[in-house]
Amino acid sequence: MTRELRLRTLSAIVMLIVVLSATWLGGFYFSCLAAVIGLTVFWEWSHMTGLAANSIRGVAAGWFSVAVIALNVVFGDMTLSLPLLGGFTVTLILATFIWRWSWWLSAGVLYSGACIVALASIRDDDALGFVAMLFVFVIVWSTDILAYFVGRTLGGPKLAPRISPGKTWSGAIGGTIAGVIGGYIVAFSYFSVSGLWIPILALALSVLSQMGDLFESFIKRRFGAKDSSHLIPGHGGVMDRVDGLATASFGAFIIAMSLAASSNGSTDSIGGLLFGFVGK
Repeated sequence: MTRELRLRTLSAIVMLIVVLSATWLGGFYFSCLAAVIGLTVFWEWSHMTGLAANSIRGVAAGWFSVAVIALNVVFGDMTLSLPLLGGFTVTLILATFIWRWSWWLSAGVLYSGACIVALASIRDDDALGFVAMLFVFVIVWSTDILAYFVGRTLGGPKLAPRISPGKTWSGAIGGTIAGVIGGYIVAFSYFSVSGLWIPILALALSVLSQMGDLFESFIKRRFGAKDSSHLIPGHGGVMDRVDGLATASFGAFIIAMSLAASSNGSTDSIGGLLFGFVGK
């Protein structure tokens, strides 16, 4: 085993322990984890896109926005999270018209803020939050790992050669299948699963996670960055590790909110909404 591989493996083990421990504990601990992830992502975003060097006032406004969202998730009222995210994003869009700030500013606040809100909201429910978060984790991780190995083994046509030349259709399909199976196993471990809802949900989240991966690849290629940062030894930056998780989590959050709106149901339990079609 090379030194680089040992470093990468050790970093992965430490990250896994921290993430799973916070997920198991939930509450304040997981909210802090979500806040740290989102704040770090915004720091990486602002440096990668050049905001930190070119728009001091804009970046200050962005930091204020993401910090308020993070503090509200940790210490405030979760029901205010989505209105805060929407309000800050719209305000920064309007400010961009007035002061000609970069559009990457409002996009960065939306991206990092959505990551905080989605992760914290999914885990917020004590009854089903752990299962729902584990469900998303397993789908994203299974998709990412199998897409890499299947793509390397089978090769074939490129998925998006201009954005990420290394990704193939075989890897994308293999990763999606793995994500669906992984999500089904998690759900089956806790519930009596019937019907097609869980496979369909897992399929959607798996595809979203790959779209998130491609989106970050687009950002890095657009600004000539190899990694989002060098904060994680052997892995690059935090955004490099949570790109798929960010989009899959926010997708799960939006799906749950849509289900609640269509049925006039409560939004107190994201897990309950996501697994609402599963017989217990």
